[in-house]
Amino acid sequence: MSVTVPNVTMRHVRWGSYVAVGDSFTEGMDDPYPDGTYRGWADLVAARLAADRPDFRYANLAIRGRLFPNVVDEQVPTALAMRPDLVSFAAGGNDVLRRSFDPVALMARFDDVIGALRATGADVVVFRFADVTARLPGQRIIGPRAAVLNRAVGETAERHGAHLIDLFADDEFRNPLMWGPDRLHLSAAGHRRVAGHVLNALGVQSDPLWMVPPEWLPAGRWLAARAADARWAGRHLAPWIRRRLTGRSSGDLVTAKRPDLTPYTQGQAQTQAE
Repeated sequence: MSVTVPNVTMRHVRWGSYVAVGDSFTEGMDDPYPDGTYRGWADLVAARLAADRPDFRYANLAIRGRLFPNVVDEQVPTALAMRPDLVSFAAGGNDVLRRSFDPVALMARFDDVIGALRATGADVVVFRFADVTARLPGQRIIGPRAAVLNRAVGETAERHGAHLIDLFADDEFRNPLMWGPDRLHLSAAGHRRVAGHVLNALGVQSDPLWMVPPEWLPAGRWLAARAADARWAGRHLAPWIRRRLTGRSSGDLVTAKRPDLTPYTQGQAQTQAE
């Protein structure tokens, strides 16, 4: 799908720099560039902000598979040192899937992190995650954990004056076409909708087409749906279980795609959007 940065009147905006912190959600899986790397909502937001600021700079520190403590220990100090005008923080989704999930400890640290980021004067964007439990096994365990996480994110956002992007409240994310083949990561359409939500929260015009959801596909017959479940389990669930059993992560050999806060020009944004 070709995506273009909307043609709008240039104007000065307050954000001259943006750092994205997190895991696969922020890295951009499953919204691939032609070279196999990922675009995702954060790149789309950066491209839009760069359209209004010739001096705009952008870093994306997110790496797939990272647990909350890894994101905080490895990425947050780097983000703080960069002193950007805008930071997005999204982490904890991988922790919800682990037996070791400790909501009390995680959310206490989450509050500390958002407080530290806001103390620099940066605007901060945080997320209530969309509901993925309908497409994954273990709904009775994952669902309540995700609800605790989402509730605490909202409380922290209000306490520290962060921008809250409530994806859980957006029913369009219940559409399977908003998700990639693994049912856990957003599709290109899903990432564009997230980017639209973020820009709207910041008061910046986005491409209106990003908020137009794909039409729902007709419900498949029961046997066809079960066959699809079996294929999904073999292709995506089984490898995930093997990684858990061996202590490995999908991001073990992955590095941040934009580790430095560098200029993000309109020409670059246009090239990467095609």
